[in-house]
Amino acid sequence: MSEEKKVFKTTSNIEIKEVYTKAPTEIELPGKFPFTRGIQPDMYRGRLWTMRQYAGFSTAEESNKRYHYLLQQGTMGLSVAFDLPTQIGYDSDHEFAEGEVGKVGVAIDSLKDMETLFDGIELEKITTSMTINATASTLLAMYIALAKKQGADIKQISGTIQNDILKEYAARGTYIYPPKPSMRLITDIFEYCSTEVPKWNTISISGYHIREAGSTAVQELAFTLANGKSYLQAAIAKGLDIDVFAKRLSFFFNCHNNFFEEIAKFRAARRMWAKITKDLGAKDVRAMQLRFHTQTGGSTLTAQQPMNNIVRVGTQALAAVLGGTQSLHTNGFDEALSLPTEEAAKIALRTQQLIAFESGVTETVDPLAGSYFVEELTDTIEAEAWKYIDKIDAMGGSVNAIEQGYIQEEIASASYEYQKDIESGARIIVGVNKFTEPAKPLEKVFRIDDSIRIVQSDKLKKLKAERNQVDVDNALAVLKQHAQGTENLMPDIITAVEAYATLGEIANTLRDVFGEY
Repeated sequence: MSEEKKVFKTTSNIEIKEVYTKAPTEIELPGKFPFTRGIQPDMYRGRLWTMRQYAGFSTAEESNKRYHYLLQQGTMGLSVAFDLPTQIGYDSDHEFAEGEVGKVGVAIDSLKDMETLFDGIELEKITTSMTINATASTLLAMYIALAKKQGADIKQISGTIQNDILKEYAARGTYIYPPKPSMRLITDIFEYCSTEVPKWNTISISGYHIREAGSTAVQELAFTLANGKSYLQAAIAKGLDIDVFAKRLSFFFNCHNNFFEEIAKFRAARRMWAKITKDLGAKDVRAMQLRFHTQTGGSTLTAQQPMNNIVRVGTQALAAVLGGTQSLHTNGFDEALSLPTEEAAKIALRTQQLIAFESGVTETVDPLAGSYFVEELTDTIEAEAWKYIDKIDAMGGSVNAIEQGYIQEEIASASYEYQKDIESGARIIVGVNKFTEPAKPLEKVFRIDDSIRIVQSDKLKKLKAERNQVDVDNALAVLKQHAQGTENLMPDIITAVEAYATLGEIANTLRDVFGEY
């Protein structure tokens, strides 16, 4: 009886051959359309990726201390995590906020909190990425208002808001309003920032959370680019110039453990986005370039033997760099158990610095180009992703595909198959279903006290007693009136923020007009 041949596959079910021998027909130069090899001719020889560390917890005061610590350790940009009430438009004293204040990110209830969050940090001298979606317009308004108070030229401040509501409906769940008014807020931000804050990246179209929800690499790529295409079409329908606003779009991808699949995914993403933007009328090559931030895979971290996560994160970070990322966040080894301790955050940052300054992989552009395996895998991932995008286009685009439940069902099915493979042992997770040992608790675990809600509620009482309530009421009344029409809402939200209206008050004003989803 002949021995059964073992089949090797990627997470996207692409079969891996024993050996690859076919050379690619053509390998273009880096910095040239369609940018498979990178968007810059010299890539990291000219400038390293931005080393970000995602942080935010408890109060603005506590998060501010962590930011100063990270900047002292060599972080090149800040990345802000907000707590769940902030993400879904509730102030810390709201009954729905109980048990969640300051837990998965920092609590920001008003401009006063934003002032504390960035105390001692000049916004004109750093870039800031904010992982915020449903309330992105309000948090961006607070950031702009703070920059103005610092005396900064808002035309010079730079950073990114995630502002990607479609993946919230598909995979993550922190939405407030129905899809159409949510898309209006997003295009209002595009329009406002194109003239007033031209260096700001107005959306980070996120595959990260799609992957965390259980998608394959191919699905992450396809659904993210399909969402990006929908944002382009919405902005074009609003009369915006694709050659202007597309330059301020960026992407946010996950990086998992299958080393070569992830590298090929990033290379395919650039090539596909170049084609999508060109087909929609872009003529400026910079509007065709896919710029992306990468975060190592949170769902790949294990609570069992957590020190193993240092190796996982290092492998994933190396794949992101070899794939040509513009910005990178590396997870702390303890994040399957809690928010990262300072020690874990420092090791995560050092991982990036070791790759940048000791590995030598930054010294030539796209060093894996021409690899028979990488080139064929890039082509295959692209072809499989186009199949999904063509199907979504036939449904009328991402909004319709989400409303019909198609994208959610595809992700859920992939997640189920992945979990079955782990439980059967077909997929090995070191320390979980192989090479296991009795659990040893970590000595340091970072916990957030529930008393944070009391602190934030007291700050809200003080704020409301000290602010000019007439200014707040007038600002919210104008916002409500304009929300019922078609005006761009960003100037009104900035006015409300500057009057110290709270995040919850602004969200409730829009809830009254748009409803909830």
